[in-house]
Amino acid sequence: MDRAPTIKDVAERAGVHAATASRALNPATRGMVNTRTANRVLEAARTLGYAPNSAARSLRTRTSSVAGVIIPDLRNPVFPPIVRGIEDELREAGYMALVGNTDGDPERERELVTAMRGRQTDGFILATSRRGDSVRTEGGVPVPTVLVNRRTDAGDIPSVTADNAAGVHVLVRHLAGLGHTRIGHVAGPRELSTGWERYRAFLDATTSLGLNPGGEPVEFAEAFTEAAGHAAAARLFAAHPDLTAVLAGNDLLALGCYSALADLGRSVPSDVSVTGFNDMPFVDRQRPALTTVRIPHYDIGREAARLLLERIGSPAAPAKRVVLPVELVSRDSTGPVAS
Repeated sequence: MDRAPTIKDVAERAGVHAATASRALNPATRGMVNTRTANRVLEAARTLGYAPNSAARSLRTRTSSVAGVIIPDLRNPVFPPIVRGIEDELREAGYMALVGNTDGDPERERELVTAMRGRQTDGFILATSRRGDSVRTEGGVPVPTVLVNRRTDAGDIPSVTADNAAGVHVLVRHLAGLGHTRIGHVAGPRELSTGWERYRAFLDATTSLGLNPGGEPVEFAEAFTEAAGHAAAARLFAAHPDLTAVLAGNDLLALGCYSALADLGRSVPSDVSVTGFNDMPFVDRQRPALTTVRIPHYDIGREAARLLLERIGSPAAPAKRVVLPVELVSRDSTGPVAS
């Protein structure tokens, strides 16, 4: 073929009408086509080397094949693999990601959403939402949105998270198995679902095992950062000097616990055992290497992108909550209670 293949060429090779081929090639409408037919169209497009004219399709369908991805802090090691998973899944569907960073500022988030909508972004994947947020709309029409590593109390926005409760329970059982009965918690921000869910799971787990008699030693950090973890841990140990273990709401908070304990002249784990959550790339190289819970960051990103593509194709469908499994990674920061 001396010319560039057209949608009509793809349709003829797949044995379908051109309109069917067009729907199969557009991720936003692919769900309207039988799976076997859609796969036949996609294979025909690959064989012919067909490349859709995204600018023309944008004018025709009022879609851009661009998804906005808004992250609170790209310096946080949790988010790069999540964003990579999002980008890989979107690229395979003919979409691209437009990534913005808010530095945890709600006003900056609103500015980014407005700016991206002005560029005809088809939908959003947000890692910034707070527990009280609800369905986002523009002109009264819901904007296709998926939450990643976050979810709302109302559950009215599709979300993909790790199994926070299961992760906390396995950490508490691990510490209890080492003989710890006084376990503190440096919790993440209570307005974020990750912080709140892990805090609630900590209460459930310690209560069910009969730990922490006489009250729950908990301090909330202002952010999921090492500095905030240090400040919260200092308050925690000032109020509860008898603690023999501390479960931090994420790995950065756990590193803050390390430094707070060092300030007190106490060592990890001989004086106090410390656990994190997330298994960030560097925590196995800390001294001592951090016991934590591994979450599938990349898979969380891919699943969030899949949900968004579904949402763009079916905006009125019920909101899905996807929860991915986690696993304990036991390292050197936890040990038996000192005699």
